[in-house]
This record gives sequence, C-alpha cells and structure tokens, in this order.
Amino acid sequence: MVKRISRRLQQASVGWVTLVALMIFVLFTTLVLPAQAAEANANSGGAGSPDTSFFYSPADLYRYAEAYGEAGRQAYVRARFTFDLVWPLVYAFFLVTAISWLFSWAFPAQSLWQRANLVPLLGLLFDYLENLATSLVMLRYPQTTPVVDVLAPVFTGLKWVFVFGSFVLLIAGVIAALSVWITRNKSHS
Repeated sequence: MVKRISRRLQQASVGWVTLVALMIFVLFTTLVLPAQAAEANANSGGAGSPDTSFFYSPADLYRYAEAYGEAGRQAYVRARFTFDLVWPLVYAFFLVTAISWLFSWAFPAQSLWQRANLVPLLGLLFDYLENLATSLVMLRYPQTTPVVDVLAPVFTGLKWVFVFGSFVLLIAGVIAALSVWITRNKSHS
C-alpha cells in the first residue's frame, strides 16, 4: 500500500503540478504567513507558541495557556482550525510534488528513494495531531488534560523531524537531479 501511494503521488507530480505547488508555497509564505505570525504573536501576548518550538514540556504547554488568557486561547484554537488546516496542506503539497519530481529524475524507478515523497505526509499527519492535542489542552484550561498534554510535545517534535527532514530530502533531490542532468549532458557532448 505504501508503495502504491508513493507511486500515485509520483505520477501526479509532473512538472507543471510541481511548479504550481511551488508558486502556492511561495505566495503563502510571503503573503499569508507573516500576517498570521503577527496575529499569533499579538494574541499570545508575546508568549510564543508551542507549535513553533521543537521541544516543550506539558508544564510549558500549560504556561502558554495561562499566558494567553481566555481570548488568546480562543484565538489560538481558532487559528488551529482555520490557518493551520491550510498551511500544512500547502507545505505538504509543495514538498510531496517537489520531492517526487526531483527523485523521479535522480533515482531509478524501483529505488527505495522514490518513497521519500511520503515523508512530508508524516509531517502533515503530526502537524494535525499536534493541532488537535494543543487545542484540546487550550480549550480545557485551567483543567489539565492528562495524556494529551504529554502527547502534544511528542507530536510537535515528530512534526518538525519530518518537516525538516523533507526539506533535507528536497535539497538532496536538487543535488542528485542536477548531478544526473550534468552527467547526461556531458555524455551527449
């Protein structure tokens, strides 16, 4: 099943689709992300956000909830179910298509490297799990939310591992595809 999903994503990631994904990613990061970051900073009273940290403890999560106040917690949850539903789709769309397209150039069709296009989907999954967990803690505060408060930082850490890992794969794909392209052009000269 994993192989089939990877293959379908690769088949859909033709040049023009990858270019559209890149354009959406660039537009979103330049036009939407800065405004959302400013709004989040204002709503949090400058306390920061758990989803931008690589690691935090359950106690840190409750400190965020306290620092936000009622209005800040409501704004945080609202952002998780508006902006943060779309943003992971944007970055995952770009990363999946770019990795698929580059790796199809760089590696043989049967290579296990072709399945690297699934890594961004894991980032997407853990991003959504993080959003659910942190939102539940924010909604229930000042009550504690056992288990969920422990899982939230785990989901956040895993999100960042897979998102950063996807960007590392993207860079590796650019290098590998360029290497193949240069080698092919040298042999044709």
